[in-house]
Amino acid sequence: MGVAATVTDGPKGKPSLVDLTTLVGDDLQAVNAVIIARMQSPVAMIPQLAGHVVAAGGKRLRPMLTLASAQLCGYRGRRHIGLAASVEFIHTATLLHDDVVDDSELRRGLASANAVWGNKASVLVGDFLFSRAFELMVEDGSLEVLRILSRASSVIAEGEVMQLMTANDTGTDEAAYLDVIRAKTAELFAAACEIGAVVADRPAADAAALQSYGSNFGMAFQLVDDLLDYSARQITLGKTIGDDFREGKITLPVVLAYQRGDEDERRFWRRTLEDLDQAPGDLDHAMELLKRHGALADTVAMARHYGDLAVQALATLPAGAERRIMAELVDFCVERAF
Repeated sequence: MGVAATVTDGPKGKPSLVDLTTLVGDDLQAVNAVIIARMQSPVAMIPQLAGHVVAAGGKRLRPMLTLASAQLCGYRGRRHIGLAASVEFIHTATLLHDDVVDDSELRRGLASANAVWGNKASVLVGDFLFSRAFELMVEDGSLEVLRILSRASSVIAEGEVMQLMTANDTGTDEAAYLDVIRAKTAELFAAACEIGAVVADRPAADAAALQSYGSNFGMAFQLVDDLLDYSARQITLGKTIGDDFREGKITLPVVLAYQRGDEDERRFWRRTLEDLDQAPGDLDHAMELLKRHGALADTVAMARHYGDLAVQALATLPAGAERRIMAELVDFCVERAF
């Protein structure tokens, strides 16, 4: 039984993004048109670099959740189009900044923007996209929307700094890790969903329910992303494994394995993640330790826990295809691990 089984708005098959993309398809095309139009600039490097990031793909999950949340709340206007684009600009800006901070050379299988144009250009174009996001918020005219998305932007930045403070630190505990992903990832998912209720002028309880759904979905999403970096499932998804390991990132699987390991194992983690002194075979050994201590299985279990909370948050919202599809999305997120 999948995590979405507590919402029963009709039969469902294997979880996928198909129903969600069908539900919001026309609106998503309009969002993409706004994104393309608003990333233009007479400064040629800006659309070139921004276009490179956009061309790298991505599921557009955050703007799709804004669109789906608005539909779930019965909204039939057009405000959610610009706001979904604003959400995606915030996300894209954070990706540009992330890759600079992490010194990443790849983004979704392609050369990262900072690898092509350099760190300075990536940071500045990220700032440009943040500014575009706020232009779209102001054009919407809702102070409540502006409050939600501006707060999300500041919390995300706090999460980035928290992650910097825990980078390559094997002493990081579970609570610190969860604080980072709650700020860095879950906050924008939460805001993306909450504004769907705001544009529909729904009661505060509905906005809070969607905020809770988005936050818990975001936690589950990031937990699965972090365990996939050590999973053979990544290969079947066409992605490489071990990127987080090579960069010395401290994620929940590592936190659990480090805490449960003996002193020899802890020395291994300190050498490879703190000192970044890595040799051939170290990634395989890391994956063996994660399996030995049940770190991946327990990370999946935690993702399921947050997925359950996300689905439960939907229970007070109107029943129908939109609610069913948003519940199925949680299953899709968690089952990427298998």
